[in-house]
Amino acid sequence: MSALFEPYTLRSVTIPNRVWMAPMCQYSAGVSGPDAGVATDWHFAHYAARAAGGTGLILLEATAVSPEGRISPADLGIWNDTQVEALRRITGFLKAQGSVPGVQIAHAGRKASTDRPWKGGGPLRPEDHGWQPVAPSALPFDEGHLLPHELTTQEIHEVVGQFAAATRRALDAGFQVVEIHGAHGYLISEFLSPFSNHRTDEYGGSFENRSRFALEVVDAVRAVWPEELPLFFRISATDWLTENPEDEREGWTADDTVRFADELLAHGVDLLDVSTGGNAPRARITTGPGYQVPFAARVKAETSLPVAAVGLITDAGQAEKILANGEADAVLLGRELLRNPSWARHAARELGGEVATPQQYHRMV
Repeated sequence: MSALFEPYTLRSVTIPNRVWMAPMCQYSAGVSGPDAGVATDWHFAHYAARAAGGTGLILLEATAVSPEGRISPADLGIWNDTQVEALRRITGFLKAQGSVPGVQIAHAGRKASTDRPWKGGGPLRPEDHGWQPVAPSALPFDEGHLLPHELTTQEIHEVVGQFAAATRRALDAGFQVVEIHGAHGYLISEFLSPFSNHRTDEYGGSFENRSRFALEVVDAVRAVWPEELPLFFRISATDWLTENPEDEREGWTADDTVRFADELLAHGVDLLDVSTGGNAPRARITTGPGYQVPFAARVKAETSLPVAAVGLITDAGQAEKILANGEADAVLLGRELLRNPSWARHAARELGGEVATPQQYHRMV
């Protein structure tokens, strides 16, 4: 039996295989008025195709817990009930195809209010339908980016409440997995890293203080997310600063990630989705096939928290080896699933596994 096509159970949810779809923003939601943040036919077709292709778990893209938490005006949102109704249509179809639907709830922090990538991705100022971002500290992400508002303690508590409210809506929308986005230089990641968090109160300074906001979000989400359903946390295992001796900037490290994984487990997180980077502009990142897998493997080896690996995983044999070697419990595919929505079915054929096949496709099997 191929390890890649063994079912995987977390709490009461059994995911039919270990081929999972990583969250990837589509920047295709409604942008204003009652349609703001609402999923469109593009989202339905996009996710439905991967479910029909045999993907075991589909994690919807970063879905904002508030309007100002969007990366761009065209991001998905989950701060009102109109958005829930559109998402329910997607989750219903995914379940019907045998896939488990999950959603990544997110706040973009100081990286908010930017244009769609195909329009340059630059910052959008209020006069261009943008808004002032918020952050742990009044530090812009990079040169030319907007100066964020430094969150007050009261505002931090309000954001925690927004994550909890989004989680309730995720349940109403039919999701079976919630993932908290704590990676890639967005708000939670900004609090974790000393590179972006220069606060001197209880949310800054020490590791414990910088971790406080993330754990408060986890606790608030876990309190309203049913006990029988799994909770994921996505992390950037490193800012890629300490890996480069010539870069003197201080950031979040792989050692921090291992330490934090134990905290997440104690607070009710069921799996760590291990990515890297995104918080420090111009960090030197050494890429290649599976370049982020060693970070996931270290968490798996040194803690009891299950992990999923991501990052240039493209080949069925490569994915199988990651699992067979015990480096991760599942693999998350990104761009490869954009290129080939039926990657899971093709990999199953190659490795001798099985995936659910729509009746309409039986003649192709």
